[in-house]
Amino acid sequence: MSQQQSRRSFLQTLGLAGLSIPLISAGNCNEQQSKQKSMQNKDGKLGIALVGLGGYAGGQLAPALQQTEHCYLAGIVTGTPSKAIAWKEKYNLPDKNIYNYENYDSIKDNPDIDIIYVVLPNHMHAEYTVRGAKAGKHIICEKPMAITVAECDQMIAACKEAGKQLSIGYRLHFDPYNLEMKRLGQQKVYGDIKKISSGFSFVAQKGIWRLDKKIAGGGPLMDLGVYCLQAVMYTTGMEPVAVTAQTFPISDPDKFKDIEETLAWQMEMPNGLIAECRTSYSESSNFLKAEAEKGWFELQPAFNYSGLKGNTSGGQMDYPRLSQQAKQMDAFALSVKNKQQSIVPGEMGRRDVKIIEAIYEAMKTGKRVTV
Repeated sequence: MSQQQSRRSFLQTLGLAGLSIPLISAGNCNEQQSKQKSMQNKDGKLGIALVGLGGYAGGQLAPALQQTEHCYLAGIVTGTPSKAIAWKEKYNLPDKNIYNYENYDSIKDNPDIDIIYVVLPNHMHAEYTVRGAKAGKHIICEKPMAITVAECDQMIAACKEAGKQLSIGYRLHFDPYNLEMKRLGQQKVYGDIKKISSGFSFVAQKGIWRLDKKIAGGGPLMDLGVYCLQAVMYTTGMEPVAVTAQTFPISDPDKFKDIEETLAWQMEMPNGLIAECRTSYSESSNFLKAEAEKGWFELQPAFNYSGLKGNTSGGQMDYPRLSQQAKQMDAFALSVKNKQQSIVPGEMGRRDVKIIEAIYEAMKTGKRVTV
């Protein structure tokens, strides 16, 4: 089956067959666009359209957009008519701002929408980012940025050609607990880090798309492992020069047909520090810990949407609860407004996919692989 056929089949499972979410007439559209744009200019917020209305979009992003100061939920792109109706009613969305995957490209004619947030399965990130950029919109793409470095390059090139910004959905760069880990590590509050480790795992249920390599691009490394390698890099302020990796016997061959179930890997940093990481779809872990010359600091849990807990050898971390997603989207809206690069740009997403590719090579060959 070709990649295009695979994508088409996947879209059909989302309910695209025969889908036709109506748009209002051109005359009314122009009139309503003018009214909406006027309102947008008045409050200064940028309009975001969510592409893909799965659990993360509905459970995290849409609620966060009710708390944002610099952007708002302006539109949606979905392959499920029932979702379109429900979202329209819940968030008071106009018909003209509701799209499906077939008329997605016509979003270019809608001035209400400034930013597209791609929240689709991994194998669709590249296509909908490129198409969104060609439609003249700034892009936020969920992690992992894409399945391959080559796809990342296509996405970056498309956004640059269109003169639009590309940001990756790395919400933890806006979380106070993870920012404190970054400060403690990079400013060497407890001296040089001598040991750092991170793990993120959960028990995946059969049937989810993340267990399908064609859709996900891999196993837990593509999903949970991204958090671990990211955390090591923003805590140490360094990028790995080489990696090694080990996988383990599969406990359920039917469930894990062509992806890793559990993976441990080591990242060799420029100063000789070795970071120890582990991810799995059949275990439970969620931590980031650094041991330094004069003390230690850790998060456990480290990567949740809320409820993070931090401790150091000098005392506990304590920060008020906030929406990581709201902070992330507001930061990108400000980057767009101020014509400043996102702090989590496409180039960072590409770097991480490159590291992931090296880890998979190390897993398959059993050798040390340079990044």
